[in-house]
Amino acid sequence: MKRIRAGLGYGVTAYMIWGAFPFYFGLIAMVSPLEVVPWRVGATLVFCAILATVTSRWSQVMAIVRRPKLLGWFALSSILLYANWQIFVIGVMTGHVIETALGYFINPLFTILIGVVVRRERLSRLQWTAVVIATIGVVIAAIAYGAFPWIAVALAVTFGLYGAVHKHVGEHVDGITGLTVETLVSLPVGIVQMIIVAATAGLTAHTFGPGVLLLVLGSGVVTAVPLILFGEAARRLPLSYLGFIQFLTPILGFLYGYLVMHEEVSLGRWIGFIAVWIALVLLIIDMVRQLRRSPQAQLATGPIPLD
Repeated sequence: MKRIRAGLGYGVTAYMIWGAFPFYFGLIAMVSPLEVVPWRVGATLVFCAILATVTSRWSQVMAIVRRPKLLGWFALSSILLYANWQIFVIGVMTGHVIETALGYFINPLFTILIGVVVRRERLSRLQWTAVVIATIGVVIAAIAYGAFPWIAVALAVTFGLYGAVHKHVGEHVDGITGLTVETLVSLPVGIVQMIIVAATAGLTAHTFGPGVLLLVLGSGVVTAVPLILFGEAARRLPLSYLGFIQFLTPILGFLYGYLVMHEEVSLGRWIGFIAVWIALVLLIIDMVRQLRRSPQAQLATGPIPLD
């Protein structure tokens, strides 16, 4: 019971923070999204390095680096995470907040599908009902969008695969260690991207004043915290549970896009989103029931051997 409750606490907090990201990155929308992400990677690594030093995690980090197969899995997760970061920042900073919300509404369904098909996790009848309702809602919202939602689909696929890979290798790796390794691996990609941006368009973050530059660099901290929390949640919860609580992020993103950014929402998109929200209520009801009955039965099976 403690393990599941702690996992839910970590997960809910992580997704609430992620839900506030559209507001944060909206504050630095004047900077190119292709420049923001490399700064974000570098700042995240600095923050993780400090945490790893304070908490004596470097031995665990080096233990992963010395295992090529394990490091390869973390390299895959870092590539998926970097791609997800870039797509999300582009979506938010170009005025497509509601489409990013749609992506994170689709993502839990993709995560649940991976959990069922790959990890053999079982869903209850109420959970299957919720999945069907949510799927119908997502399809309606996508059709009502009027064009193929590339940003939404790309966000769903990249973060869904990231969650699955991270779950595969991270059940016995704490959040700080895992994120430190992922950020180390993705740093060369960020450096190359920064060089290309500097050579083609020039770096502009510093030209908008110290406040904007501080927010750009601060994105590393606001990125690291929920990812560490997510890592701790992934160690304690099955993918199906992670998929369910992920609905918190797009709800907050949708509200921000609609109420603050005043993005248009057609009747069809309203129907689609409301269907997803109904599914979320059903999932929460089912989670509470199962936690009261037999919490240990909901724990995922151990990770697939890596050696």
